[in-house]
Amino acid sequence: MKKKTLAELDFKNGEVLIVNKPYEWTSFGVVKRARWLIGDYLKVRQVKIGHAGTLDPLAEGVLILCTGKKTKEIEQYQGYVKEYVAHIRFGATTPSYDLETEIDATYATEHITPELLQATINKFVGLQEQTPPIFSAKKINGKRAYKSARKGRDIEIPNSTITIYELELLENNMPDIKLRIVCSKGTYIRSLASDLGKTLGSGAHLAGLVRTRIGEFTLERAYTMEEFMNLFPYRKG
Repeated sequence: MKKKTLAELDFKNGEVLIVNKPYEWTSFGVVKRARWLIGDYLKVRQVKIGHAGTLDPLAEGVLILCTGKKTKEIEQYQGYVKEYVAHIRFGATTPSYDLETEIDATYATEHITPELLQATINKFVGLQEQTPPIFSAKKINGKRAYKSARKGRDIEIPNSTITIYELELLENNMPDIKLRIVCSKGTYIRSLASDLGKTLGSGAHLAGLVRTRIGEFTLERAYTMEEFMNLFPYRKG
């Protein structure tokens, strides 16, 4: 589907925008930039805008932004099936299950044969219980888990019921692999990486992540942040 031009976008009545969130940007940072650009373009102080499904700062890919009346559809989009391409590195763990924190332990990987790897991946397809990372936006007693984790506090996070519909091994360059993952709302790919490492008798963490699809909204339909910002003729900074 062709990306809309500025003249084709109806921000006053509401739009659904697909943006490719850049590496190291927060999801809120994308919303904040979009709110400023749209507000400046419409010459209004307040622009109603939100996103459907947070991406971690170290992840990239599809982020749905809803403006105006379309913000009522956010919950609907949050429930859509999601697709990711994950770069998982075996042989080392981190407290955050990704590259946000330093490696805290290393493990052997020589025993992980292609056959063992594929058999283990197959075990993770289907309905299952998953424990979210302590370094996550999950709310525990009204507080974001990562805030407590960063202060060194011990916290217990209850399991979530999730479904992984598809797992496809795209590349095997041990200790690094790439997986295509199709999953339900609430699935933490960082937890999947960690669980794969434990099940294989090693350790693992997420070294890179791209969300390629939310429902029918694909990365091919997404504006890069540069493309989105360049839509606006009088943008500043």
